[in-house]
Amino acid sequence: MEVAHSSDYLRPKSAVSVEEVIKKSRFISLIVPVQSREHAQRQLAEIKNTHPQARHHCWAFIAGHPNDSQCLGFSDDGEPSGTAGKPMLAQLQGSGLGQVLAVVVRYSGGIKLGTGGLVKAYGGGVQQALKLLTTETVVASGSCMLEYDYSYTTQVEMLLNKHGATKLDTQFSNLAKMQVSLPLSEYSAFKQQLINLSSGQINVSKLLS
Repeated sequence: MEVAHSSDYLRPKSAVSVEEVIKKSRFISLIVPVQSREHAQRQLAEIKNTHPQARHHCWAFIAGHPNDSQCLGFSDDGEPSGTAGKPMLAQLQGSGLGQVLAVVVRYSGGIKLGTGGLVKAYGGGVQQALKLLTTETVVASGSCMLEYDYSYTTQVEMLLNKHGATKLDTQFSNLAKMQVSLPLSEYSAFKQQLINLSSGQINVSKLLS
């Protein structure tokens, strides 16, 4: 598959939480770093186990690159439709973050907040938690296959180090075949230098995600 999301992005470095009481309801808003949809579901399950008496555990996540619509998910968890998960997801999307899960735990106080009040409480809680985050950069990367004569091994290794590439798999037959992962921003220069040093004898495949 060709690379569709070629930009670097930010993700949470560690989890944060904020708590507020609105009309006797207690809202605990958590932001948690996640690596995948499955990881997000596991983190959600842990939070539910931590707060088993809460009436609602509403959530939203962007479990990968922020531009990848396949990585999105949200739930109102029993609140009126559109009052929790969507406003929470909107806050995450507005932040530009990826690999992030937001969960708002609500202990109901018996006073109805109304549709507008719920949207404000859930979206606002996530917004407050996002302000506390420290982030780190995820460098967009891809993989390619190299095929070359063994006489070029030293030069290939040198360029791997120079461009921050990592070996994923190596096969040995008449020619050496190596699958490598590297930052997308390094691919063009990496490929051109391999071609130059070997006068085109090193074959470099297209970059894949």
